[in-house]
Amino acid sequence: MNGELMQAVEMLEKERHISRESLFEAIETSLLAACRNNFERLDNVHVNIDRETGDINVYSEQEIVATEDDIEEPGLQITLEKARETDPNAEVGGTLRKDYNSKEFGRIASQNAKNVILQKIREEERGAIFNEYSSREHDVVTGVVHRTYGRNISINLGRADAVLAENEQVRGERLHPQERIKVLILEVKNNAKGPRILVSRTHPDLVRRLFEQEVTEIREGVVEIMSIAREPGSRTKIAVRSNNANVDAVGACVGVNGNRVGMIVDELNGEKIDIVNWDENPGNFIQNALSPAKIVAVFADPDEHVAKVVVPDYQLSLAIGKEGQNARLAAKLTGYKIDIKNETQAKDTPGFRYEDYLDEEMDDGEGYYEYEEEYEYEEAAGEAPAEGLEEAPAADEEA
Repeated sequence: MNGELMQAVEMLEKERHISRESLFEAIETSLLAACRNNFERLDNVHVNIDRETGDINVYSEQEIVATEDDIEEPGLQITLEKARETDPNAEVGGTLRKDYNSKEFGRIASQNAKNVILQKIREEERGAIFNEYSSREHDVVTGVVHRTYGRNISINLGRADAVLAENEQVRGERLHPQERIKVLILEVKNNAKGPRILVSRTHPDLVRRLFEQEVTEIREGVVEIMSIAREPGSRTKIAVRSNNANVDAVGACVGVNGNRVGMIVDELNGEKIDIVNWDENPGNFIQNALSPAKIVAVFADPDEHVAKVVVPDYQLSLAIGKEGQNARLAAKLTGYKIDIKNETQAKDTPGFRYEDYLDEEMDDGEGYYEYEEEYEYEEAAGEAPAEGLEEAPAADEEA
């Protein structure tokens, strides 16, 4: 029996990640519950399980008194005469220990003990699951689509099921039963029915964690993700910088032949991902963020977090993007409110003249930045000279 008990404890510890000590305490508690159905008093009954051998000891202790008149608490005290019937060496003031066989507790008591053990195991298992997943909040885990109920989807994570709520699902994404997907653990709540795990497919951190998994340089801190802007299922922009002059941040994220970013795109069911270089100069950063559009000039006010951007006439639609997506994502990525105009609009808009910003005597301390300090607008030609202008990083020309 002891061998079976130890095997059961080891199995539960290994398979359900429940500590041995918790299991032993549960068994001791269950045996005490069984004693409650067999003895008038519980105060003097003790249960002890040897942690090494699994031996179970159930016993009571009674104080030895001289006569019946000295008994103040029946059940906790016993006369010397009766004590010596069990232990001939008993003395007044000592303690008489009586051992019990747990098998004698009866069917009802045994069933109660079993229920207590099972309840304790369930509680410990819920606690272990809560601790495991709560420590992984905002981490990516792989799950299997289990079933759909209402507009929510149940995702099996192995030891527990998670809830993918409707507002955390990518619009238009179709998930099928038994499909393996990666999700971000948003929150783990503990309630009476066990841990409730909430996961997401739309959170920007899902993209961040996927890059951390795929790109060694990010995991090692050589490349750092500075900001992410995402419209789930459609497009994501991610700004990165390198902490090592010999490492190209964008190239590290893209990978050889695009294999690294390609793995992430596949995981996100074809969601487009633009990777751009972060720059401490707001003007440069905004230019990068508006990629793949080519930029003539950027005038950024870091105090107000607003920027005015000038693009060639033929690049306006590309800079703004379909339904404004490119400009919208660039604004989220940089934290700037961006006003984009083409050269013709900029020339004709009061208060948005090149001369105001490109004057050689302009105080740089005002916080305005431009890509080409030597650039001068050629009013006669109506165009900005292309020579010397920094090209936007190569990227997908679709907006």
